[in-house]
Formats: sequence, C-alpha cells, structure tokens
Amino acid sequence: MDQYRVFGNPIKHSRSPFIHQSFAQTTKQVLNYETSLVELDGFTEAVKQFICQGGKGANVTVPFKEQALAISHELSDRARLAGAVNTLSFNNGKIIGDNTDGEGLVQDLLRNNVQLENSRILLLGAGGAAKGVILPLLAQNPTSIVIANRTVSKAEALIEQFNDNRLKACGFEQTSGAIYDVIINATSASLSGKLPTIADSTVSKSTVCYDMVYGKEFTPFLNWAKSQGAIKVIDGIGMLVGQAAVSFNIWRGLKPEVETVIEQLKLSLAQE
Repeated sequence: MDQYRVFGNPIKHSRSPFIHQSFAQTTKQVLNYETSLVELDGFTEAVKQFICQGGKGANVTVPFKEQALAISHELSDRARLAGAVNTLSFNNGKIIGDNTDGEGLVQDLLRNNVQLENSRILLLGAGGAAKGVILPLLAQNPTSIVIANRTVSKAEALIEQFNDNRLKACGFEQTSGAIYDVIINATSASLSGKLPTIADSTVSKSTVCYDMVYGKEFTPFLNWAKSQGAIKVIDGIGMLVGQAAVSFNIWRGLKPEVETVIEQLKLSLAQE
C-alpha cells in the first residue's frame, strides 16, 4: 500500500490524515496517510528514512517548510517564490518540492464564487503565509494586489522579489480611502484573538473578506468585517482542504471533490 505522511512538530491535531483518507475513499485510491512527529533537529533524517521505506510523498507543516525547501532537488516556481515547501514528491531518488497553499486559497475563493480577475485585492501581512499566495493570486489576473503590513519595508521586499507592477505596498494605516473587492487576512492576528489595525473604511457591503485562519467560530477579523457590513466572509477551512486537494492531485493525478470534506470538517469543529 502506498504510504504518505505529514511531517510536523506539533502534529497531533493535524486534520490532514482525515482529509487525504477521505480523498482516497472518494477516488477509490488505496493508500495510507499518517502523521509523523519529527524532532526539531531530525527533519532531514526523517524524510530520508521515509524514502528508504518506500514512501511516495509527504506534506510538511510548521516548523519544517523552509527545511523542506532546502532538501528539495527540484522546486516548482510557486515553492521557490514562496520560500517554503509544503508538498514533497519522491521520484527516482529525487525530492521534488512544491507549495500548494496559494493554489488552495485560490481554489477556495473560486469555489465561493469570488471574482479574482480584474479585482482589487488587499493582502494583509507580509510573512510566509502572504508570500505563499502571491504567485497563484497574480495568475488570476487581478487589477492590483496591495500588500499591507505593519512594517512597510517587509511588504516592499516582497514586491521586489516578485517584480510585478500590479503589486503595491503600504502600512496598515495607509489602507483607508481605497476601494477593495477582496481583503485576505494572511496575518497571524486571529490566532491570538487580535485584529490587523486597518481602517474601517476599507470594507464595504460588497467587499469579500477572507481569513486564512479557521476555528469553531468566526475569527475576530471576520466578525469585524461583518460589523462593517461585509456580506461575504469566508474562513480558511476551505483553503486547508483545497491545498490538500492540490497535493493529492500532484501525487495521484486525480482532483478530489472537496465540498463533502469541508462540510465534514465544519461539523467536526462545531462538535469540539
């Protein structure tokens, strides 16, 4: 039976095994997918050992995404520009690194009927989460992507790296007075119950607000967006399933259906 893993630390609460086993069931694939808790200094050795045991592929989560980039013999453009790898494939002794986070986000936005082409996007944050989604978002041909960050120089550094004239940088306080079709929160603020300090005026009734974080209830960012009148607010659970679906397609050559898995995860969260 083909073996897959997700490497991380911590890893106990990962939902990846449930997601991928669900994909396998619906696509009639015979495989086994498990979590693997890796010591902080043991990632490279764990991957090598898994390859020697006949492993077919692996997902990588915190804190090993940069290490996964370093050990890859080949990289996709989106992994190279993201500076991180979350999906490894093993082929004839080669480790191939990819990053499916951004594509997972894009597919979830499209699944929710969000118009990305010719849209004005505000991306909050300039860390790894933001970096990983820029290339897939640009591929959807938006009019502009404004990267807002507390430290403007970090946002400016991203723009230099991607070298695309549709990208602009600003501080959180400089977001007021502009109109955005889509606002994506790629900061970690929601994890600590906080909000990015952007102006209330950035949100209107027609603004789609998306938070990469998800939980049992709406995040502080999404609650704030609703209080400003936004009708369409979306959390990151669909992105989680979406990025897994892209990984599954890389490994198995099949695009699994995601709706049922998303609904099952939402139900599971509600019961926790």
